[in-house]
Amino acid sequence: METRKFGKWSLIHASALTALSLFAAPAGSVFADAAAVTSSSVTASATVTTSPAVTTTAPATTTTTGTTTPVRNTAIPPITDADKASKLPNVLVIATGGTIAGQSVDQTSFQNYKAGSIPIAQMVSELPDKQKIADVETLQFGNSGSSAYSMADLYDLSKTVDEALKSYDGVVVTSGTDTMEEIAYFLDLTVQSDKPVVITGSMRPWTVVGSDAKANLYNAIKLSASGRTASFGTVLMLNDTINLARGVTKTNDYRVDTFETPMLGAVGYIDETTIRIYRAPERALLGPGKGKPVFDLAKIKKSDLAKTEIAYSYQDAGGEAIEGFTAAGAKGIVTAGTGAGGISSAMSKARSKAVEQGVVFVTTTRTGSGSVYGGGKGIISGDNLSPQQARILLMLCLSFSSDFETVKSWFTTYGVTEIE
Repeated sequence: METRKFGKWSLIHASALTALSLFAAPAGSVFADAAAVTSSSVTASATVTTSPAVTTTAPATTTTTGTTTPVRNTAIPPITDADKASKLPNVLVIATGGTIAGQSVDQTSFQNYKAGSIPIAQMVSELPDKQKIADVETLQFGNSGSSAYSMADLYDLSKTVDEALKSYDGVVVTSGTDTMEEIAYFLDLTVQSDKPVVITGSMRPWTVVGSDAKANLYNAIKLSASGRTASFGTVLMLNDTINLARGVTKTNDYRVDTFETPMLGAVGYIDETTIRIYRAPERALLGPGKGKPVFDLAKIKKSDLAKTEIAYSYQDAGGEAIEGFTAAGAKGIVTAGTGAGGISSAMSKARSKAVEQGVVFVTTTRTGSGSVYGGGKGIISGDNLSPQQARILLMLCLSFSSDFETVKSWFTTYGVTEIE
């Protein structure tokens, strides 16, 4: 286990092809699953080409053991000779599906559409003027709604991103927005490369009038190609706004300006040819290779990913959720508490019993913003992490160590954003 410390990560001011076996989503629902995908690529020119996928040292493709487990394609497409000779940055767009790949019933069906329908190669081929900003290849990792992905899938996605960045200058990941903040934070904590990783999606499907999908994809490619967020970890780019993965959250189920970072705010904006970055994480100032997270997935197996859960507190909440999670083998539980992290008496009693059984707890607030302090035996404060992002960090901590003090120190190092 790596023991080096580089201080707290802080925010500081700084100067398929086939779309396969899709389940139809009902009106107002944006998710669909794909049974399998094949690899694809597209050049940055106006003509779409399909490059043969090359399996180098990329993670092995997940195999299907039944009818409910989609295949995840992890074979990195090669950079073409023409793109190697080009002076433009090489960007790989890794697609996972979601609303951004949605096919609407008609051009005004904002809510009535089938998500995860359009292959990423087709989407990139339809972007105008992309040849001005980057040479682009594509990989159809999957074509599902964001919540359809398991933690094992995210393990494969993260390793695929890292493998791609051995040759590409930047990566864009397209995703559904419902759990994008969790996917982004997982990538932020696990991708080892310092090269730019940008995650994007949309609130309206690709095929409706006024869709934000094309603009978001174009600007995400532009941001990745610019290199402006190198060593930032993973960033989100939607609605012309750049947010760090840590702290960002979806605040509305329909509006295109849904993603915000409570308390801390966005780090930058894209206005046509202008990219403005106003703040940066501390890891960006430490120099290449010095701000890498300790959660290197090459050191663990997918089966090592710890089971972690979230228990929500409310008026007179019972302790059964904590008891059930503990009985089911959870190694860690995040409590989404009232106010500054408070939980009910019944939950508190259940937590005390679970701590005696070795379960690690993190306290957060359900309010949507604000910091939680303190802690105790078997209990760690989650600072201003949302419950869902605190769970991601707790899961990774417990996947790499069972020592409480080590886990606590990682929450202090990675989970806190104060400047010292």
